[in-house]
Amino acid sequence: MTNRYIYITLLAVLGFSIESQGEDRQSKSTPRLVVNIAIDQLRGDYLEAFAPLYGDKGFSRLLSEGVVYANASYPFAPIDRASALAAISTGTTPYYNNIVGERWLNRETLRPVWCVDDSKFPGINTNVASSAVNLGTSTLGDELKVATVGKAVVFGVAPFRDAAILSVGHAANGAVWIDDVQGQWCSTTYYSSVAPHWLKAFNGLNAPAKTIDKVVWEPIDELVGNFSYFMQTGMQKPFRHDFKGQRRFAEYKTSGLVNDDVTNMALQCMLSTGMGNDRVTDLLCLTYYAGNYDHRTLTECQMELQDTYVRLDNALARLIDEIEVKLGKENVLFVVTSTGYRDEEMADYETYRIPSGTFYMSRTANLLNLYYGAIWGQGKYVDTSFRNQLFLDHKLLETKKISIAEATNRAQEFLALMSGVKNVYTSLQLLTTNNENLQRIRNGFNPERCGDLVIETAPGWKLLNEDTQEQQISRASFIPFPIIIYGAATRPEHISQPVTTDRIAPTVARAIRIRAPNACSAEPLF
Repeated sequence: MTNRYIYITLLAVLGFSIESQGEDRQSKSTPRLVVNIAIDQLRGDYLEAFAPLYGDKGFSRLLSEGVVYANASYPFAPIDRASALAAISTGTTPYYNNIVGERWLNRETLRPVWCVDDSKFPGINTNVASSAVNLGTSTLGDELKVATVGKAVVFGVAPFRDAAILSVGHAANGAVWIDDVQGQWCSTTYYSSVAPHWLKAFNGLNAPAKTIDKVVWEPIDELVGNFSYFMQTGMQKPFRHDFKGQRRFAEYKTSGLVNDDVTNMALQCMLSTGMGNDRVTDLLCLTYYAGNYDHRTLTECQMELQDTYVRLDNALARLIDEIEVKLGKENVLFVVTSTGYRDEEMADYETYRIPSGTFYMSRTANLLNLYYGAIWGQGKYVDTSFRNQLFLDHKLLETKKISIAEATNRAQEFLALMSGVKNVYTSLQLLTTNNENLQRIRNGFNPERCGDLVIETAPGWKLLNEDTQEQQISRASFIPFPIIIYGAATRPEHISQPVTTDRIAPTVARAIRIRAPNACSAEPLF
């Protein structure tokens, strides 16, 4: 009998030991902190072109020690910062998450709406009111909050309001960005009624408003300032910018200097909130900037762009070093990608006899109204145009007993004959047809946010809205960028197979063992 009790006791102790070891292995294999980094307008070719100017702790470390998917893209069009970040955080496209862009047209008022505007939630250290209410699905941060019963700490840090909010979603602890007017790090009462004490303290010492009058942006070193790695242009004059006037903070946020501010705030946020200090995984979503200075053309700011990449390399190196020292490399997962490139230069194709032209949206709306009038009688059938979309007056069509299908089909036939038009898509076509040829356009369409007709111009053609003077140029060329996953026991690997950014959220969800966002149907990368 005694031997039997000894045997049972040994089995119990052994079982407890195995269970404890299993829990330890599980906790060790799950990162304590995920740092999700989106670099606004990062290009893979520029990343490679400026490589000789980098140190060995930023991009070089990520590319050599991380899992690198070299040919990433977005599975929808068109793309801007807001729609890109919403896709990264939700793991799905605007068709489901509702964020078709930084702005869209409100059908009721026919006025543009900013993607995170919300008058119900006043700002903190800013006069703009904001929330994530327009984001129609859950995000990675939301699902992490649900999985941990609110214990996980989730924060977003970015120079821009839409980036900070859309990268984290609805349930985050907070999102902070730099205000365009006051130059303070600010937030919204959507997440908390008051600013955290550490944010107030940080602003008191390190807000851009404290230093903007003395800041001068010059090349970071002599090598960067004296040689351009844009092969077609050769030597360029060094630049020098200070920041004055009403737009000084908006300009500063598109300079290479702002990336140091993002790193400083990210580290302060991590330390002040205790991110990574326990076994509950936390999420820090960061947005850096790698676009053209003040959204100028590349010809106007080649040296500035080169310097921006070098400063970004330094900012990333410092971020990774300090987080790894604090938490250990094995406890942190870094995910780095781009929001896609949008600062396209309006090339003078006509001078070089390359097929091109200008497609006028307001003029097209007027012509379509005349066409409809000839068929159904006089009336303003086209309410307005916005970007490459036309909005029809549904009430007028209903009064005249004309179906949306008939109106849009007739318009499609009429517009397809115009010069510069490659394709015309109707809302019903995008809602009911799901084939491979339409997939990218359909993914970027949302019936609540978009027009009844979507016009795609031919490559090289410029689309101009005469009322707002907004213009965009049509390009079908692919500009690649990477997805890099580094840290938390990942093994270095380079993968050339094309992948899409909607696969980031399910990949991170699997790594931290939570459910993917609720509209995410993409497969994890690994």
